[in-house]
Amino acid sequence: MGETKPQIEPTFMSLPGTERTAIIRLGAAVRLSYLKKRLFLAESKLQQFESQYGVSLAELDAQGLPDDADHAMHEDYVMWHHWADVIDKVKPDIAALEELVQQGLSLGELSRAGG
Repeated sequence: MGETKPQIEPTFMSLPGTERTAIIRLGAAVRLSYLKKRLFLAESKLQQFESQYGVSLAELDAQGLPDDADHAMHEDYVMWHHWADVIDKVKPDIAALEELVQQGLSLGELSRAGG
């Protein structure tokens, strides 16, 4: 028979406000650390590709792959775009989380965040 999953929001909102604030601050700090590591990795990968091929991704996109590009370069090109996308996706999240971690949440914001 199907199991019903408990609703996290009501359980979270039943906690005292100080606990909710602590959980959000800790969660935001942990998530921020993870995203910063991911950004560092992605930027390192981009630098590695740029150094290896002597061109930026934007330049390569504008010029197109060389006619003699081998299979490895095609694979690198796909991964290069992947890491560029990772950077584009995590930067706004990092900015938002940095603000959250620095400012914290007021209890009014916290009650809206949970429900």
